[in-house]
Amino acid sequence: MINKTRKRIWLVIGASRDGIGAAIAKAAVKQGDRVIITGAETSPLSMPDGVETYHQLDVCNTVEISALAKQFSKIDVLVNCAAISRRDNEDDIDIFRHVIDINLIGNFDVIKTFEPAIIGAKGTVINIASMYSFFGSPKVPAYGASKAGIHQLTKSMALKYAPKGVRVNAIAPGFVVTEQTQKGRDDQEHYKAVIDRTPFSRWGNPDDIAGPAMFLASDQAAFITGQTIIVDGGYSIG
Repeated sequence: MINKTRKRIWLVIGASRDGIGAAIAKAAVKQGDRVIITGAETSPLSMPDGVETYHQLDVCNTVEISALAKQFSKIDVLVNCAAISRRDNEDDIDIFRHVIDINLIGNFDVIKTFEPAIIGAKGTVINIASMYSFFGSPKVPAYGASKAGIHQLTKSMALKYAPKGVRVNAIAPGFVVTEQTQKGRDDQEHYKAVIDRTPFSRWGNPDDIAGPAMFLASDQAAFITGQTIIVDGGYSIG
């Protein structure tokens, strides 16, 4: 159960832009928790109101991750949201490796390095997977492979940490309006095809993902671990 005598501490990795990470950070602040965010940039391009601090962090740099981890004795909620995609360019082997390094290996490194702080709080980890954890795409093969890896990593880490009282889950967003999806949305044929297939007839927005994150971090999800919740407006059931 959550200790109500202190504010919970959230660390949201990859929340420096207007996107899913920032939306989750805003929602956590709104419910009265302490929130720290990271991003690859020197300063955040968008700093959600109420966020306590921002740290520049390269998730491919173990030294940087370790240095940040030393500043925390406890973390109640760790959100792994750092990710990139390189639509139409991921068949280049160097780009493929870079996407995997950030989206999968970097996320794993963060979990492992912050392990003492998460276990110390009997906290929870929320990974951000993707609909491409389950669907193939010729335009983003590295992104899809990395997110399929996140889906599986979530299961493995859930088994590893359950005896320590730590839950590990993931959210798999569908097509969401973010900076990262701009190139896909510029493709009008693709943009319309998504709307036509989605039962709610729209693309998602980052706030659609924040709600499930608040649930997974709450006592209401105390018996849920190892799960990837699909949040795609029904796209995957069509």
